Amino acid sequence: MSAGSVWGTGQRLFRQTVEPGIELKLFEPSDAEIVFAAAERDRAYLRRWLPWVDRTHSSADVRHFIVNTVIPQWMEGRGPQCGIWIGGVLGGGVGCHPIDWLNRSCSLGYWIASAHQGRGIVTRCCGVLLSYLFDSLHLHRVVIQCGTENYRSCAVPQRLGFTREGVARQAEWVNDRWVDLVTWSLLEEEWDARAVLPES
Repeated sequence: MSAGSVWGTGQRLFRQTVEPGIELKLFEPSDAEIVFAAAERDRAYLRRWLPWVDRTHSSADVRHFIVNTVIPQWMEGRGPQCGIWIGGVLGGGVGCHPIDWLNRSCSLGYWIASAHQGRGIVTRCCGVLLSYLFDSLHLHRVVIQCGTENYRSCAVPQRLGFTREGVARQAEWVNDRWVDLVTWSLLEEEWDARAVLPES
């Protein structure tokens, strides 16, 4: 984790280089307009699988989420939610749903702009985040849930060595329909036994 304090608290900003030109950085209030603009440009593409898209009507909604969810979660030590910055431009997001410290577990979520899909960026960003969660925070289990027909999203845990556990039927209301969710999991011993992170 790189240096840099946040909002004068002394708490370190989560920032990781994925590879030259791609960086993960904790969302900050100043990112609100940029995030909303990215969602607005790709709204039709993103809303198919992301329930937050139809609930996001302005940069004020994004700022509210960052101030009331992202920042408290990070300050409480329950994991980062980050922008994916590609060549200095926001290209997506990846992060933890709040860490359950009693069970040393959490789930991951992610999204990528349509212009950047199919390049393995999300897989590599998740790999960097998993390294932080398992190697630095010593979590025991990380879960990813995807719509069963969201094949690009399901390819991410497959590439990273997750185990497919099963399907929860009609588990999430996504904007205009119920979606079945497939659950993928990765355990710390499986992460420790990995070879190298995949290229794509």
